[in-house]
Amino acid sequence: MSKDDETRWDDRYASGDYQPRAESSPIVDRAISHIEPGRALVLACGTGRNALRLAEAGFEVEAVDVSGVAIDIARKKAEGRKADVAWRVADLDEFELPPETYHLITMIRYVNRAMWPQIVVALRPNGWLLMEQHLETHLDVIGPSGDFRLAPGELLDAFSDLRFIEYSELVEPSDRSDGLVATVRMLACKGNPGW
Repeated sequence: MSKDDETRWDDRYASGDYQPRAESSPIVDRAISHIEPGRALVLACGTGRNALRLAEAGFEVEAVDVSGVAIDIARKKAEGRKADVAWRVADLDEFELPPETYHLITMIRYVNRAMWPQIVVALRPNGWLLMEQHLETHLDVIGPSGDFRLAPGELLDAFSDLRFIEYSELVEPSDRSDGLVATVRMLACKGNPGW
């Protein structure tokens, strides 16, 4: 990401132009029922909806975003909810993940293909990866375009060394407005999920 990206996201959060979701992603809620709490990393955490949910479920959470404004909002939410999260402002294009460190890594609605191999290395043995992204489609759907959408099957190919526990590619009603969204969701394990 560039300094322009950081400024753009700070401006969007500060102005209220971008209204982040308040509730955690349903795939995060489902994943919590499968995964024992451990060290979690939330990439591109925004204002913290998923990081807070994981912290409240007993995970030791590190949450990273390029926007200092978003992180400030997240910190205030965490204080109000008495949730303990290590918040960090960082450019994820330059963010280095330590190997075999995290029990769970999430990347939701943020695409950074160059980071994918590093994510797998950063997972502990039997660690979990959770993704939710916009999907390419010929249909008229809400959301970003171009490189911010994944091709059908792209996650299956990119993470073929992991064991897929949940995977879906759907066109469904938007949770934010009238219209449809095309979404791919994945929950996968680096090794043995325990069953």
